[in-house]
Amino acid sequence: MITIMFTVAIGWQAEHPLTLVSNWYFMKILFLTLIVVTLPLPAAAEGEHVHHSPYAGHELREIKSLSADDLAELASGGGWGLAKAAELNGMPGPSHVLKMKADLALSADQETSTHRIFEKMREDAVIEGKRLIAGELALEIAFREGSINGAPSRAGINQGKPALHSSNSPS
Repeated sequence: MITIMFTVAIGWQAEHPLTLVSNWYFMKILFLTLIVVTLPLPAAAEGEHVHHSPYAGHELREIKSLSADDLAELASGGGWGLAKAAELNGMPGPSHVLKMKADLALSADQETSTHRIFEKMREDAVIEGKRLIAGELALEIAFREGSINGAPSRAGINQGKPALHSSNSPS
């Protein structure tokens, strides 16, 4: 294509003797035309640009915001990594204390007491985990149905019953 442009330019120049002013004008036009023609070529060669989301594949989940591992961890009362800040600041939870019982030289009473605390904590975590799953599911269903037209209430989500503003419910 560039060869054709120069061939045409040389042919035109041979037929039309140029003065210094028109030669400058002609070269300016030729240069701008060359830029306009060649500038889009790299973009065309690159093909279609595809954006890769860090959430690719999450749209296939039943509850898009929770993985299968998240669901299992929440339903079983697992830690889900929420105690990380406390542990990193020297405050291990009962699960970690029980894992380190030999290093900590726990007495039988301390171990029994820690087991009781751990079981109570797990019972509460199972209840809270199920509540969180229910809230995320309700939110997911509302998004699927398109019934959300405002921000859901955080208190409603925390209770597992999002207070959603739908088009057919009174405000």
